[in-house]
Amino acid sequence: MRMVIQKVERAKVTVDGEIKGEIGNGLMVLVGLLSSDDDKTMDYMLEKLTNLRIYEDENDKLNLSVKDVGGEILLVPNFTLYGDARKGRRPSYFNAASPDEADKIFARLLEKAKELPLNVESGVFRTHMKVELVNDGPVTILLDSDRLF
Repeated sequence: MRMVIQKVERAKVTVDGEIKGEIGNGLMVLVGLLSSDDDKTMDYMLEKLTNLRIYEDENDKLNLSVKDVGGEILLVPNFTLYGDARKGRRPSYFNAASPDEADKIFARLLEKAKELPLNVESGVFRTHMKVELVNDGPVTILLDSDRLF
């Protein structure tokens, strides 16, 4: 699993002009999935996501997490995070979970995320989404469950 995490003042996802997910202060997270992503992977990534110390404390040091500040999370499925553009000009998505697998994995991730003590919203799997956000900082973090970066 890969996540691109952006600290935001606000973010929303619309599909055909209809808002499907919207948050205020929090984290907008693009999520790429592998067919091997299981509950253990999800637990690891959600723990990292919710405990990343990327919010300023009273001394302007990045010491607080989204949980500490009562922020929200917007999860947005994004298979292109596993695009491999090292050869040629068209990225290969060979490593990404198939759409049917990824749909089930994302649904399970969302189910687990909604158990968190935070408001969690989401984008819509297998649809063309418009994602709007106001990045705060900017702060952008990359997470990879295989710890490749």
